[in-house]
Amino acid sequence: MNNNALYKISYGLFILTAKNQEKINGCVINTAIQVTSSPVRIAVTVNKDNFTHDLIKNSGIFNVSVLDVSAAFDLFKRFGFRSGKTADKFSGFEDFGYSSNGLPYLTKYACAFISGRVVDSVDLGTHTMFVADVSDGEILSDKEPMTYAYYHSSVKTQASSDSAPKKGWKCKICGYVYEHEEMADDFVCPICKHGASDFEKL
Repeated sequence: MNNNALYKISYGLFILTAKNQEKINGCVINTAIQVTSSPVRIAVTVNKDNFTHDLIKNSGIFNVSVLDVSAAFDLFKRFGFRSGKTADKFSGFEDFGYSSNGLPYLTKYACAFISGRVVDSVDLGTHTMFVADVSDGEILSDKEPMTYAYYHSSVKTQASSDSAPKKGWKCKICGYVYEHEEMADDFVCPICKHGASDFEKL
């Protein structure tokens, strides 16, 4: 099978936020969909290695900020290229507010946010799908939502052209660069968890 065919599926891009008693956190996801209209329910799918996954599993609530086309690569670096287990992703970041469930959502770079309360979950192996009743939501701007295709063609491409050339291997999914001459066949991207087959040599 040619895995590149999967890149043709249309996705949005979102910042998924949750918290525990000590910390708020967020991560980048590309799987958030409405699954029913009565009751109004959405589903999000999160890698089990993400800190946000455990926060949602323990608290049962989350927010989804729908990214728009104004979101720059630095936003993806902040929320997607490091782990909330060791970094405070909201430190120095001011463009967020709190919804009625007490969780953060982006007030800039997002055209809407949706709050969810988990009613079911599905174990997908490496990921968990959380199904949730929608408890809150608001349109934040009239900007176009960012698609996965737009991110790859405009945001990530621009960031690559602005940065200094590097040697090594680049993840075709999230843009992470593994700066070594050789890559083991069983290497896994520390950011998006895709394997060596999804890397290209720089």
